[in-house]
Amino acid sequence: MHWDVVIRNFDYFLLGAWPAGPMGGLLMSILLALGGIFGAFWLGLLFGLMRMSRNAWVRLPALVYIEIIRGTPLLLLIFWFYFLAPVLLGKTLPSFQSSLVAFIIFTGAYIAEIVRAGVQALPKGQMEAARGSGLTHVQAMRYVILPQALRNMIPSFVNQFVSLTKDTSLASLIGVNELMLTADQVNNRELTAPMEIFITVAVLYFVVCYVLTSISRRLERQLARYQARGR
Repeated sequence: MHWDVVIRNFDYFLLGAWPAGPMGGLLMSILLALGGIFGAFWLGLLFGLMRMSRNAWVRLPALVYIEIIRGTPLLLLIFWFYFLAPVLLGKTLPSFQSSLVAFIIFTGAYIAEIVRAGVQALPKGQMEAARGSGLTHVQAMRYVILPQALRNMIPSFVNQFVSLTKDTSLASLIGVNELMLTADQVNNRELTAPMEIFITVAVLYFVVCYVLTSISRRLERQLARYQARGR
């Protein structure tokens, strides 16, 4: 066993060469996941609301986006943005930005379905009561429906964040120095401890995902208590 290799390189697994050099490792994976889920939330919220519109010109583009993206492998999206960007934009899009855009668009389609399901799970009388009080449809959605629905969606958002955190490993295929690529670099340099290195990577992913899952479970319990008090 060669755990000394892991110990010597543990800071590299966590941060890459940062702050003396380029950032990488687990920190890069977390930044990708944070940026992806933040952008995907707003994109998914927009398309989720569009998906429920009664206007076909608004609903159909959202439906096409959601169905196409959910039926496309994430790896293929990453390749699309990385290799097609020079053709569409006339310049190369850095690998980090290519991955981030792919993560936002991919996860946004799933967030859109979470939003739609969360809104439709509320009693229909909520919208009718809000409209009856004199609010417009947009005002009722903003001030009455969405605050309740988003509160119930929090555990699903956290679960999607967990999934995206694991999916950041795909960014290594286009050269993003996240945790998997960092581990591969250490493995190629040391050539003595592949098992120890990739066990360490698995443990790091597990720790991050376990913390996020624990947060999700705690939020579910808090929401259950809140709803029980409200009855």
